[in-house]
Amino acid sequence: MPRIPVHTVDSAPAPGGETLRRLEKRFGRVLNIHGGMAHSPVVLATYAAMSTAIAEHGTFDARTREAIALAVGAVDACAYCQSAHTVSARAAGFTEEQTVAIRRGERGDDPKLDALVQVAREVAGEVGEASDAAWDEAAAQGWTDTQLTEVFAHVAVNLYTNYFNHYVRTELDVPAAPGLDG
Repeated sequence: MPRIPVHTVDSAPAPGGETLRRLEKRFGRVLNIHGGMAHSPVVLATYAAMSTAIAEHGTFDARTREAIALAVGAVDACAYCQSAHTVSARAAGFTEEQTVAIRRGERGDDPKLDALVQVAREVAGEVGEASDAAWDEAAAQGWTDTQLTEVFAHVAVNLYTNYFNHYVRTELDVPAAPGLDG
């Protein structure tokens, strides 16, 4: 059960209302995670700033971003983010089966993407650490130092949303990802 109610654009504290309005426009509605974050304008603004920085300065395509998000959500056991990013990953071209495989940590048919996702999975699961083997494999697959550094920003924003959802117990308002317990 959620710990806090979900704000609408009209009920959000004034400093967060405009940010919530922009997110509503981007996603087509106020998602429960954003409406929950709106209780604290600094929480919502931090999320929006991180997301904007990635959108404006990041180098990864939608498939890569969503694969990272699926992997981090699975490591963190965040049902909300695994579900939301399954929807986004499908829109980015993944099949449902591929989204499940990424969440399970299974290798797919793209060794380059698999190597980068493994780095992200390790960073999320090992408190910021990634093994030399994972890093070296990603580099050998063609990921640059810039891209390997950028992975950190993607992991950070996903940790932020995953932990927030655990913290406030965000209620699912998107289709549940296949294969999730409960």
